[in-house]
Amino acid sequence: MTARDEVDRIVEAWRRERPDLDVEPLQVLSRVSRLARHLDRARKAAFAASELESWEFDVLSALRRAGEPYELSPKALLQQTLVSSGTMTNRVDRLTVRGLVERRTDPNDGRSIRVRMSAEGRSRVDRAIGELLQSEAELLERLPRTDQARLADLLRTLGAGFDELPT
Repeated sequence: MTARDEVDRIVEAWRRERPDLDVEPLQVLSRVSRLARHLDRARKAAFAASELESWEFDVLSALRRAGEPYELSPKALLQQTLVSSGTMTNRVDRLTVRGLVERRTDPNDGRSIRVRMSAEGRSRVDRAIGELLQSEAELLERLPRTDQARLADLLRTLGAGFDELPT
């Protein structure tokens, strides 16, 4: 058995104070919440090394994953980043000012635009993803790859359908 952690102490205290409640969900979700905080710190550090905010990384990584010419419609960016159209407009505006993306007229529909990542945007997102993957690997290094795969499968099952829920 692994060493006790703070969640074990919290669960034990709730069992003592409220024996009428089923506190088992805390065993999983409190640990997920605590891990999420560590992941958030690691991500902020990885992005800061590339002079990016997390929202900037989200937009740039969506464009990078699209492949050459590293451009998407605003609608596709909305779907991938799960933000409102007003928020996306603001984000694209700010990234444009920083020279990380540019707006281009869609050659197939002159009324539409495409958002294209600049060379500087690509350089920064490539640096950030390298830093991020290194940090995330360090967070997971206590688990063998087989356990990481099993955990990924369990989390996939737990999260199935969440992306389709209304926000």
